[in-house]
Amino acid sequence: MQLIRSVIFIVLMYVALALIATLLFPVALLGGRKVAAWVCRLFCHYVRFSARWIVGLRSEVRGTPPTGDVMIVAKHQSFFDILMIYSAIPQGKFIMKKELVYTPFVGWFAWLIGCIPVDRGKRGAAIKGMLRAAKKNRDKGGQLVIFPQGTRVAAGVQQGYKVGAGMLYGVMQQPCVPVGVNVGVFWPRQSLLRKPGLAVIEFLPPIEPGLPLQEFMARMETEIEASSNKLMAEAGLIVIPPDAQP
Repeated sequence: MQLIRSVIFIVLMYVALALIATLLFPVALLGGRKVAAWVCRLFCHYVRFSARWIVGLRSEVRGTPPTGDVMIVAKHQSFFDILMIYSAIPQGKFIMKKELVYTPFVGWFAWLIGCIPVDRGKRGAAIKGMLRAAKKNRDKGGQLVIFPQGTRVAAGVQQGYKVGAGMLYGVMQQPCVPVGVNVGVFWPRQSLLRKPGLAVIEFLPPIEPGLPLQEFMARMETEIEASSNKLMAEAGLIVIPPDAQP
């Protein structure tokens, strides 16, 4: 029965995406970035509401979501953590893979809200392009979100953090807010099943600008992993850090 409810939820989510994006894109195009952001948050709130109503997946935002010009570095376990982060901040934009630019509906609004596409296949060239775009985009303000592991990582799986986030931190010269999540426990990255429970994202205290690269990388990873492991433990998944394993 939970699987059937999950499939209904997923179908309705994509129907809502198509309807909201198609009907409100002209309004967002004329209204500019703030209106486009409002439309995106409308969809995010719909998904959070329907997840609770249809599959019993509640969602909670902890900590203090930033409202000023900051960089956000977040654990990424599923599509749901993207929606939860965006629903909590006023002017978000993402570092995202280039392929999404050409995706119907998502690509339209990614362009309008100022997301920065990255060609992950080009590695060094991709980082340079990302840094150039971030510098150009910085004066427009808002909250720039990057997933420092570079991709979705299943709940409980250990994966390294990429240096691109540290280089972006050096370029932006802004406070950096880490975010821990447990969303993947309930919304697995390669499954149709959506489990009931409490999905949480946690905004942590900001890291001040100006730290050396290695110090920033170590602090970012430590804080995100500690928060995520704590939240996953609350959800019933105990993660043993590599340095604590026998």
